[in-house]
Amino acid sequence: MEERILAEPSDAAAVSTEFEPTRRTVIAAMTAGVGGAVVVGGSTVAAPVLAAEEAVAAGTPPSGRLSLAVNGERHTVTVDNRASLLDLLREQLGLTGSKKGCNAGACGACTVLVDGRRVNSCLTLAVRLEGAEVTTIEGLAPGDGDLHPLQQAFIDQDAFQCGFCTPGQIMSGVGCIQEGRTGSAAEVREWMSGNLCRCGCYVKIVRAVGQAAHGK
Repeated sequence: MEERILAEPSDAAAVSTEFEPTRRTVIAAMTAGVGGAVVVGGSTVAAPVLAAEEAVAAGTPPSGRLSLAVNGERHTVTVDNRASLLDLLREQLGLTGSKKGCNAGACGACTVLVDGRRVNSCLTLAVRLEGAEVTTIEGLAPGDGDLHPLQQAFIDQDAFQCGFCTPGQIMSGVGCIQEGRTGSAAEVREWMSGNLCRCGCYVKIVRAVGQAAHGK
């Protein structure tokens, strides 16, 4: 009789079956920082990945503590490691001026300043902003009853209609001015091109940025 011998599954196959990190746990491991490592079936796996996998299996999303300043006020919060800065601002801090439009970094409605630089808050992981200084549309005015020059320019130039994109347009415009990208209308259009306006107010938006930058 012919004898058949069935090969035992390789260690590599066992590892791939028993441990398959998901997108969520990979993100959690990346944001957890550099940690230790363990060996699973002969392969080295980052400890945060295993911890994140266990947390997800237990039904508890991985989270972390975060301290940052928003509009000059210090906040210490616990955030889901997968949460965006936009979600932190809107859902935990109650700052709903930054809008969730595409939620994919394509429309610019969520633009805020982080350490003086404009970012799409929907694409920015909140947990990575330890110690950061964040400015939203709510914190742009000086607080003495006057508007920021660009906010006033938007009113003067009638640079909005429905207003949904306006907070992001203004924050991006402030960043554009701070970066020195206002030498001409064409330059403003180029460096504001990541902010979409479905109402088509682009000409007036460019004029408003020029007014705030050059006083005209």
